Amino acid sequence: MPDRPQAKKTHPRADHVEIAREKILAAALPNVAFDGWTTRLMSDAARAAGVGHGEMRLAFPGGVLDLVDYFLADGDRRMEEALAGRELATLKIRERITLAVRMRIEVDFMRREAVRRAVTLFSLPTSGTRGPRALYRTVDAIWRAVGDTSADFNFYTKRATLAAVYSAVTLHWFADHSDDYAGTWAFLDRRIDDVMRIEKMKASVKKVANALPDPIGLLGRLRYGRG
Repeated sequence: MPDRPQAKKTHPRADHVEIAREKILAAALPNVAFDGWTTRLMSDAARAAGVGHGEMRLAFPGGVLDLVDYFLADGDRRMEEALAGRELATLKIRERITLAVRMRIEVDFMRREAVRRAVTLFSLPTSGTRGPRALYRTVDAIWRAVGDTSADFNFYTKRATLAAVYSAVTLHWFADHSDDYAGTWAFLDRRIDDVMRIEKMKASVKKVANALPDPIGLLGRLRYGRG
C-alpha cells in the first residue's frame, strides 16, 4: 500500500504564540480609537484576553510596535483572502491593481482609526524603518495577489510606484466623509490614471530612443570619417 501523506507539523509553541497574538489584537482593537497604540493598551488587552505578561512578551517581544506591525500584516492577509475568491484573470492589470488597493482599504473599513493611528505611529522617528517595511510588505502583497511574476528591475519600480499610490489613497481615505467613501475611490481612479499615463509616456520614449542611431557608434564614425 502506498504511504499515506502526512499532515504538515507545526510546532506547538508557534501555535500558542500565534493564538496569543490574535487574542491580544482582538482585545486591543475596540480601544485603539480612544487610547491609541500604547504599551498600556497592549498590557490591558493582554489582561482582558487572559494572556499572561510572559506570554505577551513572547508574542510581541518588540512591544507595541510589534503589535501594530502584526495588525497591518493581518490586514494584508485578509486582503489576500478577499482577492482569492475573485476572477482576476479576466481583468486588465489596471483593473486588478485598482481592485486590490480598494480591497486592502475595505478590509479595514471598521478599523479606520486604528489604521490611521498605526500609520501615524510608524511615521515617527522612534519607529525606525518599520513604516517603510510595512508599506513595502503591503504593496508586495498586492502585486503578488494580482499575479505579478516579474523578477527584473520592474519588480522594484512596480512596488515603488504602487507605494506612492497606496500611501496617497490611504491618506485621502482618512479624511474622506463621503457616502461609501466615493471620494476615495474617485481619487484612486485618478491616481491609477496618472500612473498609466506615465507608463505610456515611458513606453513611447523608449520606442523613440530605440529608433535613434547609437550615439557612441555615430561619434566613432564621425571621428574616423566614416558614415
